Amino acid sequence: MSPGNVADALLRRWYVVVVALLLTAAGAYHVVRPAPQYVGSAVVVLKPPVTRNQPNQLTNLQPPLALVSYAVVQQLRSPDGAKELRAAGVRGSYHLVPRNSGTSATPRYLIPSLQMQSQASGAGAAVAAVRRMIDVYTRHVDQLQSAQGVPAGSRITASVLTSPSAAQVQGDKSRGLAGMALLGAAGGVLGALWLDRFLLRRRHVSPRRHAGPVPVTH
Repeated sequence: MSPGNVADALLRRWYVVVVALLLTAAGAYHVVRPAPQYVGSAVVVLKPPVTRNQPNQLTNLQPPLALVSYAVVQQLRSPDGAKELRAAGVRGSYHLVPRNSGTSATPRYLIPSLQMQSQASGAGAAVAAVRRMIDVYTRHVDQLQSAQGVPAGSRITASVLTSPSAAQVQGDKSRGLAGMALLGAAGGVLGALWLDRFLLRRRHVSPRRHAGPVPVTH
């Protein structure tokens, strides 16, 4: 199809191009003025029990604590854990990310800290969701030790290292507008060309379909 044929098809199906432009403008409006989104986050660390040799719990962080934390994270990532979080009031998307606060040589999951994130339409809702995630996580840590019969004085505890807070998500508007313009232009041109070919083909087929029987001559 030559450029001239494309231009003729777009002129014949100008209304398709107009609809594509209107949809693109509506999408661009949402890109320029998007609905506010907030990400709530907090960092939780597992601490060993206080002992006479190690009164400061943060100086006695050991790799087995990170393994316990990771085991609880795996439980919460399971389908049953997702249902439990939803039942606790965690809505929308959320993430449980075991953190490595050591150096580049530190093995993964050595430091028993966990970053919790939740996305919501309001700052208060995002922070509330993170607090509910902390409650569920802490309950799982306690249940895991209760199942093993660990005495109360010898249990590891979950402590909030960074208090829950929320920050607004800032998107790249220029990239969003460029993407909307590209989608709108491609959709308008392809839609107009497809509709033009479809209608022209239908117009050529219809006369043959409705033509009467050929008279038989003797």
